[in-house]
This record gives sequence, C-alpha cells and structure tokens, in this order.
Amino acid sequence: MKYKLSNFNYDLPEKLIAKKANAERDESRMMVVDRKTGNIEHKTFKDILSYFDDQDMFVVNNTKVFPARMYGNKEKTGARIEVFLLRELNSEIRLWDVLVDPARKIRIGNKLYFGDDFSLVAEVVDNTTSRGRTLRFLYDGDYDEFRNKLKELGETPIPKYLNRNPDKTDINRYQTVYAKVEGAVAAPTAGLHFSRNLLKRAEIKGVKLSEITLHVGLGTFKPVEVEDLSKHKMDSERLFIPEQTSIDVNMSLKGRRKICAIGTTCIRALESSVSTGKELKPFDGWTNKFIFPNYKFRIANSMVTNFHAPKSTLMMLVAAFSGHELLMKAYKEAIKEKYKFLSYGDCMLIL
Repeated sequence: MKYKLSNFNYDLPEKLIAKKANAERDESRMMVVDRKTGNIEHKTFKDILSYFDDQDMFVVNNTKVFPARMYGNKEKTGARIEVFLLRELNSEIRLWDVLVDPARKIRIGNKLYFGDDFSLVAEVVDNTTSRGRTLRFLYDGDYDEFRNKLKELGETPIPKYLNRNPDKTDINRYQTVYAKVEGAVAAPTAGLHFSRNLLKRAEIKGVKLSEITLHVGLGTFKPVEVEDLSKHKMDSERLFIPEQTSIDVNMSLKGRRKICAIGTTCIRALESSVSTGKELKPFDGWTNKFIFPNYKFRIANSMVTNFHAPKSTLMMLVAAFSGHELLMKAYKEAIKEKYKFLSYGDCMLIL
C-alpha cells in the first residue's frame, strides 16, 4: 500500500495539547501498544521497567538543547527581530545559519544589535531561504566568551505553539536529564519522561543505557507539503554514534535482547548507519533519513514516543514502526482517554 500525506491527518483537540511539563517527569501517562496482539494498556511512565529485563537496552539521544532563540533590533529603525540560531557554519569567523522573523524586513548588509547595551552585533551576509539568513557575528572577545554571550542573550527555544515565553521551569524541563552534548534546537521529547530516579532503577535492574547524539533541528518539524511522501526531503542533522554504542547494540542484537529506542530521533539515528549484515556501525556525519511506511526496521524492536501532530514526519515514522492501522487506533484511543499531546505531552511504549 502506498501511503499519502492525507493518510496521517486526524483532528487534534486544542485542549489536549500540553502547555506545561508534567509535575514529575516519570509520572506522565504511558499508553502501551503491543504490535503482535494489537492490545492497548494504560500505564504511567515509571511502569516502563516492568516491560524490560536484565540485559535489555534503552538507546537514548544525549543531545543538549541550547538557548537558540534571540531577539535583536534592526539598525536605524530599531525594529524588533527574532533570530533563531540553527547551526554554526564557521566558528573562526562566527558565521551562523539562522531563521529571522519578520523576514521581509531583513536584507543583506543589515546589522542587528543584541542586548540592552548592544554588546553583540550581527551582519546579514546572505539570504538562504524565504526566512533563512546567514549572519556574521561581530564580537571582540575570544570564542568561549562569544558562546557565553549567545547563551546569555538567548532563551530556551520552547515550541511556538505554546504561545508563551519560556519560564524558569522550561530551562530545566525542556532538556533530558541525560543531556550532554550541546547542539539541538529542539528537545528529543520522548526522553523528557526519564527521571534520575528511574534511570537508577533501570541500572539496578540491569537494563543497559546506550547513547547516540543527534542534534535535533527544526527540519524534523518542517511541514510535509507533498501528497506523495516519497518526494519529501528531510533537512540534514548532525549525528554521532560512538563505537562503544555500536558494540553494545550489536551484542544485544546477537543476544536477541529488547532494544528500545527512546524517541524518533534515536530510531532515525540507528537506521542511518546499518551494515549489509544488519549490524549498527559507528557514525560521524550528517543524516537526512526520512522513514515512513512500509520501512523495514533493522535495529530497535521497541520504542518510546510522544503523541505527534497530524501530518508530521514524526507520526509517519511511528506509523512505519507500529503499523498505520494500529497507530490510528491508538491515537483515537488517546483522544478518547484525554492523553496529552506534543512535546510536553504523554507517551507511548510500542512493543
């Protein structure tokens, strides 16, 4: 069966979109979906360990969200401009790929001033897309001082649909407890449900934790604008799979253990570097892998994921893993049972 964009549409009630993080990370609701039987159970995330045994494995994305959203003022007019840092292109000359809003006001040669004292200045050196620009930051300090200045002036890039400014809670909660490697502009949200206490319980039980690093970019959330999914192109994202992770995962594959990918970013990471012998290979580069039905997965045999927006690439990946019909049944059940959706929402464990 060929799947089209319209196959992934559903009505998401506004009241089911989570606007705040849950009071306790591991007390989010968790729908458990069994692919073999089609059964659906309703649990809490801290129950997850009852589905895994000694020597099973969680694969997590240890990317760390940096404060990517900044606000500057345009020279002469003083117009307030939002600048969203996407990726650093050249550290020596402080060149960055960014999104600007409103884009119509920003042209090549314009200067933007940041901070109450205008302690950071950027010059527009290129137009890349309708909203995209390349900025060269002008700053007298050394590189570490420059990066600290970006952190000082930036704010946590919580999703726009929340329609609010980030608060002190977001700084901590829009970040996994195992975040280490800075570079993401959006959180790998399935991992937000893990608490330090739950990770300790997993360690005591003997459930292994393996890490990959995929720096989540806004391309993950870019709307699909073609009905034929095979024609959609994903933006590239930086990916690193350590050699030790590949060794551990391959040992688990040989031992026929459960390998649970925590989130769509982990699934895409694992599927981006598989040998012809269906083993995971170390990786250091970029991936633009787009997964949709009828993709055949080769590494993970279970996954944790949040409830995603209609017609999103994230939903398509999950449908490929669970089966389209079962996923639509699960989403219908989630709406009926008033689960919370999107980044700060509840989750599914798919077995």
